[in-house]
Amino acid sequence: MIKKILVSQPKPSSEKSPYYDIMRKHGVEIDFRPFIKVESLTPREFRAQRINILDHTAIIFTSRHAIDNFFLLCQEMRVEIPEDIKYFCITETISHYIQKYVQYRKRKVFFGDTGKVGDLLPLILKHKNDKYFIPQSDVHSKDFTDMLDAKGISYTSGVMYRTVSTQITEEEVCDYDMLVFFSPSGIQSLQTNLPNYNQGDTLIATFGPATAKSVQDAGLRLDLQAPTPAHPSITAALDAYLKEHNG
Repeated sequence: MIKKILVSQPKPSSEKSPYYDIMRKHGVEIDFRPFIKVESLTPREFRAQRINILDHTAIIFTSRHAIDNFFLLCQEMRVEIPEDIKYFCITETISHYIQKYVQYRKRKVFFGDTGKVGDLLPLILKHKNDKYFIPQSDVHSKDFTDMLDAKGISYTSGVMYRTVSTQITEEEVCDYDMLVFFSPSGIQSLQTNLPNYNQGDTLIATFGPATAKSVQDAGLRLDLQAPTPAHPSITAALDAYLKEHNG
């Protein structure tokens, strides 16, 4: 019987989150506790990469973290971004987030439809002569830059922020029947905080193939995985799992 679930993400800001529906429907308790946090590099650390942002005519954003840390570091380094620079964003939602820092209507902004980085490629190819800068985390996939290399796109990728583990105690983790993870960094945080962690009867659920693989690589048991054709989200998978196992 699953009674308590720990989701390794910040608490949803809206009461309309599917997690609250799951709590009401199945009578379970769900707590939210990030296993990782994002912090910006210092200007000195970024300058050590010998990247001149103003050498570029377009920026590619794949997350809100990338936007936040790009503009934060530019401000700290007193780099004034030209108004005619182009922004390419993985989704429309992320593109609108740029408004936090610049006047959106004055900017050239492009975005993909599905949230997959490959969707940006046709847009980038229409602006093949631009030189792109990609702000990234210290842990990132090379899939997208491999696509750009294959098409001969001129770009520079630079680390502007990093993912670090938050402090977690064994008592916090062992109090739950299920742990839900969304990134390999979350699994790494678990191992960093609890190097002798014994899973026992605790269930582990993951979202994304990379996270699932990291669970198996860590020698842990994977009990629930999303997305699947039947359950495209972790909440849909969790709802179905609880219906089957909690009755």
